[in-house]
Amino acid sequence: MFKKFLNKSKSEVVFAHVTGKLIALEDVPDPVFNQKMMGEGIAIKPETGTIVAPVDGKIIQLAETKHAFGIRTDMGQEILVHIGLETVALNGEGFNVLVNVGDKVKVGDPIVEADFDFIEKNAASTVVPMVVTNSSEGQYDFDFEDVSKTVAGETEVFTTKLK
Repeated sequence: MFKKFLNKSKSEVVFAHVTGKLIALEDVPDPVFNQKMMGEGIAIKPETGTIVAPVDGKIIQLAETKHAFGIRTDMGQEILVHIGLETVALNGEGFNVLVNVGDKVKVGDPIVEADFDFIEKNAASTVVPMVVTNSSEGQYDFDFEDVSKTVAGETEVFTTKLK
């Protein structure tokens, strides 16, 4: 039984951060994401405006412009959720942040309410990438799920395992 507990802590399931259509990171129309400069991950074309915690963890970053947030998991993954593309220029308009840095969150907890009608009219894209920013350190293996539709906080999108 103790071994089983140890094995569990060596992998984490990452859930969808928003309801919508899953997109491969390579298909995101932004080289920072599609060339994985920020890290390994996925993206979702949103159908709703509620962005949720994709994992259990601690909020370690909230962009001043409210368009992005970071969560650190128990296993050490640092997950960045970036709401829309070129949304930093919106200076926080269209975003309502529901958490603070230091808050502990659980899968499915609402983090940001986004006005995607506003974002669609005023930014490059509404696509919401989610990347593991410390994946380039080479300590994780990723197992991506074969899904096309996602439900925020419910659909498993990938599992990360410690190497």
